[in-house]
Amino acid sequence: MNNQLVNAIKQNAKHLKEPDDFLVVIEEIDQQKYVLLGESSHGTSEFYTIRADLTKKLIVEKGFHFIAVEGDWPACQQVNRYIKGFDQASANARDVLTSFNRWPTWMWANEEMISLIEWLKEYNQTQPKDKQVGFYGIDIYSLWESMDEILKYLVKTNSPLAQSTRNAFSCFEPFNRHPEKYAVAASFYSEGCHDEVFKLLTEIRLHKKHFSNTEESHLNIEVNAIVTANAEKYYRTMVVDDNESWNIRDRHMVEVINKISDWYGSDAKGIIWEHNTHVGDARATDMVKEGIENVGQLLREQIGKEKLFIIGFGTHRGTVIAADEWGVNLERMIIPPAIAGSFEDAMHKAGPHDKLLVFNEQNKHHFQQTIGHRAIGVVYDPQYEQYGNYVPSVMSKRYDAFIYVNYTNGLTPLVVEEVIL
Repeated sequence: MNNQLVNAIKQNAKHLKEPDDFLVVIEEIDQQKYVLLGESSHGTSEFYTIRADLTKKLIVEKGFHFIAVEGDWPACQQVNRYIKGFDQASANARDVLTSFNRWPTWMWANEEMISLIEWLKEYNQTQPKDKQVGFYGIDIYSLWESMDEILKYLVKTNSPLAQSTRNAFSCFEPFNRHPEKYAVAASFYSEGCHDEVFKLLTEIRLHKKHFSNTEESHLNIEVNAIVTANAEKYYRTMVVDDNESWNIRDRHMVEVINKISDWYGSDAKGIIWEHNTHVGDARATDMVKEGIENVGQLLREQIGKEKLFIIGFGTHRGTVIAADEWGVNLERMIIPPAIAGSFEDAMHKAGPHDKLLVFNEQNKHHFQQTIGHRAIGVVYDPQYEQYGNYVPSVMSKRYDAFIYVNYTNGLTPLVVEEVIL
């Protein structure tokens, strides 16, 4: 282990002794338009609770307007409707979270999310309508669900565009809501539905001003159309080019973030919750060699590094909720100690306690070496993590700050009837 790195961590990291000590990072945030909150797994309780506490502080003390998460737009809309009072039927946040029925359900249907959602609802009740905080999903996977939402709205409003939606929908019917079947047909047999979804998106954008704008319907229908168009492109690409499908997905996320921001106005400020691999600037990792872009990189390029504040998260050991292959039942797995020579290993050797490290002009030169940084996905096998779970990274270029929790625990999933796609 590089002793200089361990010493630099000792000298520059804040020892997090009390549960709220990490909130001092809020002082670093001033004129930023977006704060990106990462996570090194999709199944760690502490990452969710810390992000929730930071989110509340950013809303109350810094005036942030919306939260955008790595989730499906239609399911997240159920949360948004609940916290803004549009939904009069759901009794509580637990009921609302059953909307997250696509595998991996535990990412959002978990106990840790409940208190934040109830807090957002209570907060919004104290605010005028134009100051209420929103909650949105920016991921790309909800192709069929987004088409369902478009058609439901157009039929309800007697829109002549309902037929265009039916035409697009009918093109996808032979694939029986199985994206992998569509991907193969579109990629290898030219049996895709690109023309239909592009026409639908164009018509919705042209006619958007004619739609009723109650309960954010303008934003909702346009983003669902964007999801439909980009998801079709994503699935058509994923079986032939993994890297480009990744780029399509992250470009989509940025497009939706920008659409939400435009909705809230020129002064809008957003909090983004995603995995470290999406929020940490890809140019500071080996992803750049593969031509892979991500949300953190794209937003920095669009609005400037000074307008973003990116916080990465990591752990040394503990437990995590994940699955050992795609679509199978979740497990509470053991996270083994971080491998020797990794950034997490250095953080642990600098003291086996929680830490906050803010990268600035005075210290960033200590953290500019390339080092392995752990990333755990929804599919995880602890026995083989040394072969594929460490992303070579320049930490002070990838993030603006890093929150390290020495021992973490798997989150607590809700029981939800899953749809596996």
